Amino acid sequence: MLLPRLRSYIIRKTLVSLLNLLRLIHRKAQTFVLFFRMSKPTSDLENQFSAPSPPPFDPTQPAVPISYPIKTLEELESRSYFESFHYPFNKASVALQSASSSLPLPNRPRVIVCHDMVGGYGDDRWVQGGTNPNAYAIRHWYLMDVFIYFSHSLVTLPPPCWTNTAHRHGVKVLGTFITEWDEGTLICNKLLSTEESALKYAKCLTELALALGFDGWLINMEVELKSSQIPNLKVFVSHLTQTMHSAVPGSLVIWYDSVTTDGKLNWQDQLNEKNKPFFDICDGIFVNYTWKKNYPMLSADVAGDRMYDVYMGIDVFGRGSFGGGQWNTSVALDVLKKDGVSTAIFAPGWIYETNQRPNFQIAQNHWWALVEKSWGIAQNYPKVLPFYSNFDQGHGYHFSVDGEQVSDAPWCNISSQGFQPFLEYTDNSTPDGIQVHIDFREASYSGGGNITFKGKLEDNAIFTARLFQGDLLLGDLPLHFTYSVKSENNSQLGLCLNFSSALKEIKSVLLVSQNLNQFSSKFNKVIMTRQLEKPGTSSGWVIQESNISMSGYRLTEINALCYQSEPEFDERRQNSLSEGQDNSCSQNPTDYYAVLGHISIETFGHNSGFPPSDLWLVEGQYIKWTTGSKGSKNLSLKITWKLKDGNDYAFRNYNIYVEKLAEDARGHPGATLGVHEYLGVARVEAFYVSDLEVPSGTSNIKFIIQVSGVGGSSQKLTESPVFLLDTEAW
Repeated sequence: MLLPRLRSYIIRKTLVSLLNLLRLIHRKAQTFVLFFRMSKPTSDLENQFSAPSPPPFDPTQPAVPISYPIKTLEELESRSYFESFHYPFNKASVALQSASSSLPLPNRPRVIVCHDMVGGYGDDRWVQGGTNPNAYAIRHWYLMDVFIYFSHSLVTLPPPCWTNTAHRHGVKVLGTFITEWDEGTLICNKLLSTEESALKYAKCLTELALALGFDGWLINMEVELKSSQIPNLKVFVSHLTQTMHSAVPGSLVIWYDSVTTDGKLNWQDQLNEKNKPFFDICDGIFVNYTWKKNYPMLSADVAGDRMYDVYMGIDVFGRGSFGGGQWNTSVALDVLKKDGVSTAIFAPGWIYETNQRPNFQIAQNHWWALVEKSWGIAQNYPKVLPFYSNFDQGHGYHFSVDGEQVSDAPWCNISSQGFQPFLEYTDNSTPDGIQVHIDFREASYSGGGNITFKGKLEDNAIFTARLFQGDLLLGDLPLHFTYSVKSENNSQLGLCLNFSSALKEIKSVLLVSQNLNQFSSKFNKVIMTRQLEKPGTSSGWVIQESNISMSGYRLTEINALCYQSEPEFDERRQNSLSEGQDNSCSQNPTDYYAVLGHISIETFGHNSGFPPSDLWLVEGQYIKWTTGSKGSKNLSLKITWKLKDGNDYAFRNYNIYVEKLAEDARGHPGATLGVHEYLGVARVEAFYVSDLEVPSGTSNIKFIIQVSGVGGSSQKLTESPVFLLDTEAW
């Protein structure tokens, strides 16, 4: 607990000395405790109640899938990771957007975000999701170019949830290779013993990145080296860069400003002759964060035409960073932007770890708004079709599919993040206006979040809020828009779309459910949407759809537009709502309240159908039964599925359900013991079920794999592939 508390105040060089001292104290304390335990008599009572030590982690055995690092060179060299039960679950399933996958980074100052939080592998280690509804997640992907997952293990492999959601937003993802302390010195002695060993381990790192689907490495050699080891270190960095570029086009290898060309562990805080030889053989340098005001300009001069490959570090905790980090991070950003270099923001989780007020959501939005004000937007979306967002941030208190809540259990899974909206931060200093925020408590149309618009709106007034800033070139076929709205009283919600021609001509198109004559002059075109009839949606969601033809134009902005319906229209709308709908969010007549559940954009006529269930091969593996309570049993197994024709269709995810069936009088599977139960979501074609309680009297267990398309639609449960397990056969 001591180091986390001191973290905000200790610079790196002080931390090195402090940790060496603490390690010595720790070793002495372990020796004393061991002697004390050996010399202390143990009573029979202690023997009776002492709990056995848990068995060591065995990655080859079936278990709830987790992400974990590689800690030794022996483990890296042996390729034992690929024999792990967890390996197939850790493959990223979302490729970079096609527009940015194999291209170099843009020719401008860029932003790296390096995630460092309490050693890594926290809530994000649970590949199939955890149970913390307040788990940490980043949502401001549109403000960054590269994401690095950092920990202090030798080989830090990014959990697939980070790679999936970063790739969805066009952001590249890097793992970390780090050597530090005495152990790091021993590792380097082996790694750099020969040119062949350097080549071998570089190849191993490339193989891991390719297999797991991430985009490169941060190399951090924080140990003193012998000058004779430097040539092989250069071989290692150079070969890793070359093999990564060959295996993963568009990949990156970034050098951290630590050891110098003479082998000294001496952070330079700038690009200079002592670290430039490493910079010259890779894709960029992450400069240590204790730089002075003139160092960015000096570094840019040394880099020449590669100035944007210089990433000046900023530690958000402060710890000697220029400007002090924390709420003053933009002080450093302003200097870097002016001097024409890039930045690497280290540990933005400071907001979460230090419980910044008033709460994490507001504080995070405020902090990133300062970054946006200083640096601007780095990503645009939509860029490609289909485009779908349910505004899910990857955690929540319930989970919905197509407007129906399927689980009320708290959860977290960053892979579930939809495209995150470009919501603008406001300080709520004018509470009488419309407030816009992501809501995790209110019912969702899909996943566990939505965008809520709440406040007061004057008669005949409108309010707009930025949702997305895109760069989508339209072809000859029309766009098909679908979005879900849940509102009360006369509150209405539409979409305002901005398009730009090759000649920079701007056109605005309004999608609304009723004609707004009083506002039509503000837009180039007003299109009436159609209400989509969707059987089974009884929770108050209204689905609107419309087609738009704007061939040759680019879709540049999507905004939400809040307005109030005319009285006669509102009366018709209320009469059309079926009885039994959820009116729990009813507001006063003068109040405005509307919820946006999702947005989907596809090319008109796009086939969003799913393969029939009989085209899937579904299997159960590692089936294990244990005894439960009151005659029940517990079941664990791995379920896998694949299409029999071997085709690789683009599916967003798979929702997993279970039904427990009882025998009828003739001994055949009959009545369902309760409704189908939602188990979780899979991003790969496998899901592990752990300790599922099976009541006595259950004859068969049916697992349902509901396929979800990239456009947001989901296959009907009755038409989804299944795996049927006969309990009597086990």
